[in-house]
Amino acid sequence: MTTTTPADHAATLLRVSSGALFLAHGLLKVNVFTIAGTVSFFESLGLPGFLAYLIILAELLGGLALILGVATRLVALALVPVLLGATWVHAGNGWLFSGAGGGWEFPVFWTVVQIAIALLGSGRAALRIPALNRVLGQFA
Repeated sequence: MTTTTPADHAATLLRVSSGALFLAHGLLKVNVFTIAGTVSFFESLGLPGFLAYLIILAELLGGLALILGVATRLVALALVPVLLGATWVHAGNGWLFSGAGGGWEFPVFWTVVQIAIALLGSGRAALRIPALNRVLGQFA
């Protein structure tokens, strides 16, 4: 019999809520800002437009993977550079995210959350894919 600890539940809560936020951010870029608008925004920052597509994909697929608990540790770590990029974008707007243009507090906090998820793992209620677990080992 498997014993469930409060840390298992905490990891699940953190993983699912973070995944939902990534999914929401990806859908925001697709449905509200539009893909073309997101590409234009990236280009206005001096970034290559194709990077917008990669970020949208990372947010959508990464968010879904976190919600399902698939390759949780690896996905959480893979999303850290996305969040560090968001921190860079918002760095010039001050600390508070509620300020004009959004500050850097939220992306930095979310980066720390991804590191915590990578350390904690999937927790409970994760989709277990044996073949993927064998390939990824401790990163699954």
